[in-house]
Amino acid sequence: MAFEDEWQQSKAAAAARLGESMQLNGVPNYDPADPRRGGNSRTDMGAGPGTEDYVVFDDHLGRIGHDAFLLFNDMRAAGKHARKETEAAATSLKSDGFTMGGAIAEVNEVWERQVKTLMQACAHISNHLDYTLESNKAQDELIETDMKAIKASKINDYFT
Repeated sequence: MAFEDEWQQSKAAAAARLGESMQLNGVPNYDPADPRRGGNSRTDMGAGPGTEDYVVFDDHLGRIGHDAFLLFNDMRAAGKHARKETEAAATSLKSDGFTMGGAIAEVNEVWERQVKTLMQACAHISNHLDYTLESNKAQDELIETDMKAIKASKINDYFT
């Protein structure tokens, strides 16, 4: 079979699969156990049946932020547990004339940079989610206050 023929067959098969599963401006039937249908197999974090909006609950954001904070703290200690021994081994090997000592030192430096990068990412996630929770709370309070200030429409006075 020629490449063009095989390519056309593959495109047609993909289009057929896409046509069967594509749904615009809506969601498939809600299934809390199926992530492809709005649910989550571990914990149902979906918005529920019949909703199309993305919904995130404060407790979910709080859990993710807390996990990022815990990971940050764990990484601070665990990421450096072999630093002194590695530096000592690299120095010893270098002084004995082994080129491997320099390579070990370089690997150790790269490792430290990677750990710092991951720690920064965890801190960023944790801080961002803390900000998001506070920001959403403030917005909800503002909306609630604004809604309380709205008076009932005068149009009802004309229908007596």
